[in-house]
Amino acid sequence: MRQTDREFVPAGGEAQWAAHVVEGAPALITYIDSQRRFRFVNATHQQWLSVDPAHMLGRTVDEVLDPWSMQRAGSCLTQALAGEPAVYEGELFSGSARCYVHGNFQPDLDDDGQVRGVFTVFIDITERHALETQLRESEQRFYGAFQHASIGMALVAPGGHLLRVNDALCQMLGYGEEELLSKTIIDITHTDDLAASRLLAGELMEGKRENYQLEKRYFHRDGHSVHVQLSVSLVRTWDGSPYHVVAQIQDISQRKAYEEALFRERELAEVTLRSIGDAVITTDLQHRVTSLNPIAEAMTGWTHAEAIGRPMSEVFKLIDSRTREPLYNPLLDAIARDAIVELKGDAVLLHRNGFETPIEDSAASIHDHAGSVIGGVLVFHDVSETRALALKMAHLAQHDTLTGLPNRSLLQSRLEQVLAAAMRRNDQAALLHIDIDHFKQVNDTLGHTAGDTLLRAFAAHLRNSLRNEDTVSRVGGDEFVVLLSHVDGRIGASQLCEKLMREWQASSASRLADLTINFSAGISVYPDDAKDAESMLRNADVATYEVKMQGRNGYRFFTPSMSERPAARLRIEQDLRKALRQGDLRLHYQPKVNAHTGAIVGAEALLRWQVDGRDVYTPDQFIPVAEETGLIVPLGEWVMREACRQAGEWHGEGRPIVVAMNVSAPQFQHPGFHAALQASLQEADLPPSLIELELTERMVMSAGDQSRALMQRIKDLGVSLALDDFGTGYCSLSYLKYFPIDALKIDRTFVRDIATDADNAAITDAIIAMAHGLGMTVVAEGVETREQADHLRRAGCSLLQGFLFGSAQPAGDFGRDLLPA
Repeated sequence: MRQTDREFVPAGGEAQWAAHVVEGAPALITYIDSQRRFRFVNATHQQWLSVDPAHMLGRTVDEVLDPWSMQRAGSCLTQALAGEPAVYEGELFSGSARCYVHGNFQPDLDDDGQVRGVFTVFIDITERHALETQLRESEQRFYGAFQHASIGMALVAPGGHLLRVNDALCQMLGYGEEELLSKTIIDITHTDDLAASRLLAGELMEGKRENYQLEKRYFHRDGHSVHVQLSVSLVRTWDGSPYHVVAQIQDISQRKAYEEALFRERELAEVTLRSIGDAVITTDLQHRVTSLNPIAEAMTGWTHAEAIGRPMSEVFKLIDSRTREPLYNPLLDAIARDAIVELKGDAVLLHRNGFETPIEDSAASIHDHAGSVIGGVLVFHDVSETRALALKMAHLAQHDTLTGLPNRSLLQSRLEQVLAAAMRRNDQAALLHIDIDHFKQVNDTLGHTAGDTLLRAFAAHLRNSLRNEDTVSRVGGDEFVVLLSHVDGRIGASQLCEKLMREWQASSASRLADLTINFSAGISVYPDDAKDAESMLRNADVATYEVKMQGRNGYRFFTPSMSERPAARLRIEQDLRKALRQGDLRLHYQPKVNAHTGAIVGAEALLRWQVDGRDVYTPDQFIPVAEETGLIVPLGEWVMREACRQAGEWHGEGRPIVVAMNVSAPQFQHPGFHAALQASLQEADLPPSLIELELTERMVMSAGDQSRALMQRIKDLGVSLALDDFGTGYCSLSYLKYFPIDALKIDRTFVRDIATDADNAAITDAIIAMAHGLGMTVVAEGVETREQADHLRRAGCSLLQGFLFGSAQPAGDFGRDLLPA
């Protein structure tokens, strides 16, 4: 380097250091004087442009640079020589060499402010320029694909503001681009879908996920909902911070409409299968059971849940009634041949517990939309003499005989179907648990006939106020459940509940004599409050107790703050434990009379919880709590000891009264039950023949051989056994010979309408006749009118029980007018 300008190059060691730095700098550095001649050129020119710096010194810029470069950068030099700094960015040529540069032109002023020359510094940005060019091309391709995509596309800021939308999304939602960009994601999202959308978006921003998919609803500009399939990905900045979200939106409204139509078709098929009088079983190609309707459940002994996935040969067993040899299942032949096959011969179906039913059936293959065989269906029916009775009982097993509404069993099935459909459709459903306030007061003051009339009227009110797709069920004495298959969240559920209350209070049925009848309701909403049928029922029940605790006549939604076991039930449990210790429980006795002589020959022991002669809680309140908490076993043992003690006392007085007591399923299945019964008889010094245990159909049928063995041991003690509430389940009379039953108690639901309902009368008469044929005593309970008593007496009923002959009384008041048996 040579010094041409004293003011340009520093002096001494400092000059050497500066020269060294400038010569080795990774940039093209020059100094051009006011005559446009190069006075300094660093060595980097040799490396970058293959130009010897020595050949440039003293020459003008126009002599050194080619015309193309001068045309682009020459104006910047002219501007700097005029005293104004300039910047050039572009290509720089020198012979055959080329690079893309960023250049600065800085004027050099003397003490008087006159321009002495210009410093130039050129940095090679060829690689950066190439990357920027690629980025621009990539962005152009992205936005081209974005704008012309066939599905909706959107860029969304982390806060939810729309940054960019394409034509497809605008057309999908009915907005212009500028109008849509003025809105946020929250503005266009359906209210019911906000919670799920916010949850996933929050997880995306927090780094818990990089993308997600979601079905949701957007609001169209005209207000209707658009169902979309959303696919969302997060784009981050170089330091990992959320930059923006890329959303792909596909309109699936048509698909949702098809799904809704398919759901309704399936619902119709389910209702049809459950309503027909024939049994139906379907299987897949591997002969595994895929469904059973209620009649098939009853006739095989297998529930739908138990049978699903099991081999057909295990669930549906056939034998020849003459040879007793197994019969070939016609369904296997129907699937193999792709044909309809009729069952031939005298076929007998074996019930799971060993009972036999003669049947007729036919089998056929099931096809998919392409015509391929995908399974088979078997349709069969009972051809025995008791078929009509069986069908009636199968219906009664799923319906309340007083109101005709679905009972708890059918409600459970429908609730599971509704929740499964709601999950598929990302929909909401609701459950209302309703109790009639102070219903016991109606029965106590106006009688059970008035109570039954009220229950029928209330059931009709609920049924008439709801849509066809909703379900109204009676699940207990004064307990109803309303299942809403689709609801717009809590707002929709509360509006319906208020409507039910308002219209009921306006009706004449809400007033009986001097009583005004109101009701309390608890509500649980799917999926906010519960995800399964059991939780929905439990949470609605919990909310109902909260309403009762607050004074009744209202409704409340379930909230997580409500305890798993409501305060009322907890208090009942605590009080019940104390009552067992302090002796606050009592037994009252309702007389049983000889149907022909009217003499009192027995009594049913009924549990009461009283202090100073007044009920602390009714059995409907504390018995369920006792069963839930396990207190039913010690409670049942107390009842057994007290009933035996009282029967022994009457026996010692010369009054041999047979005392019957109800036995709960947990108590009956407890390992110590037989020993406790034996001990109670010995303590009371009581002949076992004066004690009768009343068991329910479900208890007897559910355990099969185990129940039969225990019942036989009880019979060996000399204690008699009665089947309580007979006729409310699917217990064929022909099955009774397998169990050591002494007496049948006809349920009060048959007795109530015996004088007006021909079906009930026929069933009751058949029960009495066939029971006598099996050597059993028949007891009719719930007898309240002389017309009922006369019919039962003519039909051959042995014993009668009900308000017509007396209500339950304390032991001291019982049987004052006792007649000889």
